[in-house]
Amino acid sequence: MISKRYVAGAAILVAVAVSLTACAGTAAPSSATSSGATVDAKTATSAAALGGLPALVKAANAEGQLNLITLPPSWANYGKIIAGFEKKYPKITINSANPDGSSADEISAAKAQKGQSTAPDVFDLGTAVLQQNLDMVAPYKVANWADIPADFKAADGKWYYDYTGLMSVGYDSKVIKTAPKSISDLLGSDFKGKVAIKGDPTQANEAASAVYLAALQNKGSASNIQAGVDFFAKLKKAGNFLAVTPTQATVVSGETPVVIQWSFNNLAWGAAGGAAGNPNFKTVVLPGTALGSYYNQAISIDAPHPAAARLWEEYLYTPAVQNLFLASGSYPATLAAMESAKTVDAKVLETVGAAPKDFVQLTADQATTAGTLLAAKWAAAIG
Repeated sequence: MISKRYVAGAAILVAVAVSLTACAGTAAPSSATSSGATVDAKTATSAAALGGLPALVKAANAEGQLNLITLPPSWANYGKIIAGFEKKYPKITINSANPDGSSADEISAAKAQKGQSTAPDVFDLGTAVLQQNLDMVAPYKVANWADIPADFKAADGKWYYDYTGLMSVGYDSKVIKTAPKSISDLLGSDFKGKVAIKGDPTQANEAASAVYLAALQNKGSASNIQAGVDFFAKLKKAGNFLAVTPTQATVVSGETPVVIQWSFNNLAWGAAGGAAGNPNFKTVVLPGTALGSYYNQAISIDAPHPAAARLWEEYLYTPAVQNLFLASGSYPATLAAMESAKTVDAKVLETVGAAPKDFVQLTADQATTAGTLLAAKWAAAIG
């Protein structure tokens, strides 16, 4: 059975300015293995295939660029994570494009910019979008591949979970005096014109997950999310649905006083965001069925900087960076292995709280079915 889950503690987040400069085209570097054979970074399935991590670093430094996409600094601590990579590898410049974009935007950019030096090198994708585009990702296994649970990764290395939060309701406590206790509370008059989600559910995993949560809270299921679409139709009819894509800035300004999104984002936009956050913005994970969803890391098969892309993945799965995910209130894929090896930051884990053991996460097939239903029904429901 699914038990009640609550997000405890505050996220530890620092926003970092990210360079958006375009990069020069580079040829895919290669490295000589111990046997003398030359391996192209574009086809390397591990650092060992390139001759080890030092050889990978050398190849990535030669490229000198790394293109990221749709990673806002306040999302899952990516501000600190990006800054840490640039400090550790100062010869590599990170170019971060479309920070407020969606999973679908990542794929669209990769298709539109294929063969160009500005195309994304790596992806951070929701499951439904990933499963529809598996031909666009390259297999690669990080050095601590064994630390990622078997059901958190593709056996061939094409994708691997990175982190999850829980779907939550963020609200401005100066505007909403009583915290919602159920999704149905959002239909009340206190929420008139106030409830926003993160974009179009047919395009963005986080927005779709708000619909999934509504389904689970209204006797729907992961296999049939129609009840979630019906809920948002009611929310729109009540005049409570706000057709504005929320950002940290709109939460601070009061334009979007209620946001259904991942817990780590709601936490980051509140007091944990410091001067950039809204100190009155609170987070609640609703009682009842909780919804989680691991995002997926993958390397673009057409990455213009294939060595840097692979080095980025190696960096993300180190305990230091997995602890940075944890510090934001998002639970990293290797958490169990880090707890066993005692490499987890115990103080951070105590603050954030133990990872939920019981929550619903849509399978790849369920996410595909849900995406098909949303494509067919969402526009008509919202009008």
